[in-house]
Amino acid sequence: MDTHLFRRAAAVSGTIALAVLSASALTASATPTASRGSTAHVWITTPDRAQLLRDAGTVSFGTATPKYETLVVDPTRGYQTMTGYGASLTDSSATVLEGLSPSKRDATMRDLFDPRTGDGLNFLRQPIGASDFVAGHDYTYDDIPAGQTDYNQRQFTIQHDRQAILPLLRDALRINRHITIMASPWSPPAWMKTNGSLVGGRLIDDPRIYRSFALYLVKFVQAYERAGVPVDYLTVQNEPQNRTPSGYPGTDMSAAQEEKVILALGPMLRAAHLDTKILGYDHNWAEHPNDIANTPPDEQSDTNNYPQELLASPASRYLGGTAYHCYYGDPSAMTALHKQFPSKDIFFTECSGSQSGDPTQTFSDTLKFDARTLEIGTPRNWAKSVVNWNLALDQSGGPHVGGCGTCTGVVTVASDGTVTRNAEYYALGHLSRFVRPAATHIASTSFGTPSWNGQITDVAFRNPDGSTVLVAHNENDNPQSFSVSENGQSFDYTLPGGALATFVWPSAPSPAPDERALDPATWTATANPTGPSDPCCSGDVATHAVDDDATTRWSTGTGQTPGQYLQVDLGRPHRVSRFVLDTGASTGDYPRAYTVTTSTDGTHWTDAGSGSGTGQLTSVALNGSPVRYVRVTLTNSAGSWWSVADVRAYLPRS
Repeated sequence: MDTHLFRRAAAVSGTIALAVLSASALTASATPTASRGSTAHVWITTPDRAQLLRDAGTVSFGTATPKYETLVVDPTRGYQTMTGYGASLTDSSATVLEGLSPSKRDATMRDLFDPRTGDGLNFLRQPIGASDFVAGHDYTYDDIPAGQTDYNQRQFTIQHDRQAILPLLRDALRINRHITIMASPWSPPAWMKTNGSLVGGRLIDDPRIYRSFALYLVKFVQAYERAGVPVDYLTVQNEPQNRTPSGYPGTDMSAAQEEKVILALGPMLRAAHLDTKILGYDHNWAEHPNDIANTPPDEQSDTNNYPQELLASPASRYLGGTAYHCYYGDPSAMTALHKQFPSKDIFFTECSGSQSGDPTQTFSDTLKFDARTLEIGTPRNWAKSVVNWNLALDQSGGPHVGGCGTCTGVVTVASDGTVTRNAEYYALGHLSRFVRPAATHIASTSFGTPSWNGQITDVAFRNPDGSTVLVAHNENDNPQSFSVSENGQSFDYTLPGGALATFVWPSAPSPAPDERALDPATWTATANPTGPSDPCCSGDVATHAVDDDATTRWSTGTGQTPGQYLQVDLGRPHRVSRFVLDTGASTGDYPRAYTVTTSTDGTHWTDAGSGSGTGQLTSVALNGSPVRYVRVTLTNSAGSWWSVADVRAYLPRS
């Protein structure tokens, strides 16, 4: 992890406080099943720990008009399939878990991994050799005396991992057969590096070194597979732009060097008949200023462009995708990359918690940060996984060598054998207990942001069995009410301040409408006025009405008057049956009276009707004739602004 910014991106301190591991700590102890009928089952965790994944019963869908700002869930628009949720069984985590009595260790492993009685964690990111979290000294699997070389990896051995790491990994796989394992090295063996050390330096620029390091990684995958632990994904370097690791293994690896390793590794994996996929990068959403300042002059193209450099290189044919960490930037970087390389997967693979300045606030700070940024923010930005850092640490946040001195794990293991569930356990559980492997992230309106704006933020999934999962977080410290709608039916709910909730319903609350939503990715918009003249809201431009993001908007910036309009270009003609304007959180900014005209060419227009809005969602019925342009023009005056945060267009499913 990046110790120079280990506080996890923008303005939040915090991570985990302690919640004692006991059979009574969770009322939802078994695998949750949604109630039958038009109801959603609810589980809640609050920052004060009064509710910890508590089963809060059910709430019924109804046909009445929603009372509050509405989260619209739309399963007709699907995004990425999900792979898993979890953490890392580091050397430190393995050490503290191994130190438990056999019965307590088994109970803890089940509490973490069992999909029926525990959190059901199903993704583990394993260090290849030492990270900053080791109980003893730094190591790799091919450590030899200084001055020697081992290009053919004849002295390779995973003996270090046989005592604790591999047995615990096998236990996890026995408890949960759906676990995905990803592996990442913090450093190649020291003899491969320019400084002869595991700490800092970079790979020697020699074809023999690139080939040997690739062989090292292949041998690791083969050795782990023989030990009963298949490796599904590999990255070739953890945090390759962290050029000054604080006393722990790390390597400065440019995109050009990583490309050379991958070009050697890809063919080797295929020749060895291994299905392990390679992921590139494995670092922050944006490059930290300290790393930028230390970038060599000939590698400036890597600055905030490292994943793009890899995916545009010849190594791309061997890359399954890219991996990201949380320590600088924000999750939107993953969406930007997806737009550039839509065929490549994106994984989120590391974020550590940290003790808050006021330790009594650690649980609250961590729950809030993880809820909005990780559990919700990363899947909403195309991540297929949500992965914390250490699975388990002791009361001092260790053992560790260098690096982070205030890190926290998913659980804490005390010297007396007491195991405590931390905020990460509950935050992860709101996904891992309910969102099944191969679930699809589906569309849902969200008003909150990873950087905190005090609104309700959420993410929705459709499980393979057809059930829907909605994870929602109240970013505000005060209770907030909201509505949830799918297929025209809705329910109202009030979340306590800072709370995280999971809603599960078994199937659509009414027969699915005979329509599907269009993807707005290529839409454009124009408006009159173009946006507010007041500097307060200069960002409220027309493009924000069609950016598929309800946290941004177009607004008039002044009271409604006849002739104001919003015009949307759908890119090409479609047989649109319904057109919806969503005010977002500004629910009073709906059009008081309007007309609708449509066109296929932007020149010849047809009258498509008139109407008036009454709240957040203004739905306009069209006749299904081909249209490319839709213009909504106001015909009356009102003191309220007109705001549009989202536009949706629906086609007949047939």
